[in-house]
Amino acid sequence: MNGKKILFVSSELVPYLPENPVSLMSYEAPRMVNSNGGQIRIFMPRYGNINERRHQLHEVIRLSGMNLVINDMDMPLIIKVASIPKERIQVYFIDNEEYFKRKGTFTDKEGNLFPDNDERAIFFAKGVVETVKKLNWTPDIIHVQGWMASLLPLYLREYYADEPIFADSKIVTSVYDKGFEGNLNEGMGKKIAFDGIDESKIEPLSTPDYNNLLKIAVDYSDAIILASEEVSEDLQQHIEGLQKPVLPYVSIQESEEAYSNFYKTQVLK
Repeated sequence: MNGKKILFVSSELVPYLPENPVSLMSYEAPRMVNSNGGQIRIFMPRYGNINERRHQLHEVIRLSGMNLVINDMDMPLIIKVASIPKERIQVYFIDNEEYFKRKGTFTDKEGNLFPDNDERAIFFAKGVVETVKKLNWTPDIIHVQGWMASLLPLYLREYYADEPIFADSKIVTSVYDKGFEGNLNEGMGKKIAFDGIDESKIEPLSTPDYNNLLKIAVDYSDAIILASEEVSEDLQQHIEGLQKPVLPYVSIQESEEAYSNFYKTQVLK
């Protein structure tokens, strides 16, 4: 991976959020690339339950200040950064008072999904792309992990299709087992269509559940990693029908060699 540039875009990441399969692999994969001579950037949302003082987050004024249009509303984009000390890895946080100040990650105190999770996902996808453009950093691979990041492949290939900085970037999506119960806002498809993305291309989102969100992500990806031992049969069949490179599930102990080989032989071939 020496010299290769990999952009990691994740819903969750340790040590900023509790450890789970997504947050742990969102840390391990960049650490592996970093230790093997690759160049990395990591992006995640700045949820309100992340302790800014403890983790020493600070705003990057030169990257902040842009407004993103979400469903015909101007939403200010704030960029913060922090470092994972022992790995010397820098993390960029996508922030907005309206979407990310609340104390929950995806759900309220009663465990109900936030009704605007769809808009938060759109904002996150756009915020990542606009920030990478400002950094003028051209990734060889864009690796997406976690459902809050799952609209990024769609937006890169449709909304940002003419962006030269991403013209040669390959998109990899990691697929985990069920990420949330129930559905996101039923108006999600229309909000995406507001950005000029044809509704026929996001037909699965007429029912915006976890499986259908991931179907859209893998449809617009160049390669897929099965990051859980168990993936729903529906999603598994959809992935098999795409005839794209797939890395079968490997344990975290095997992931360094497996991911590195997959990047080099299947994604960047």
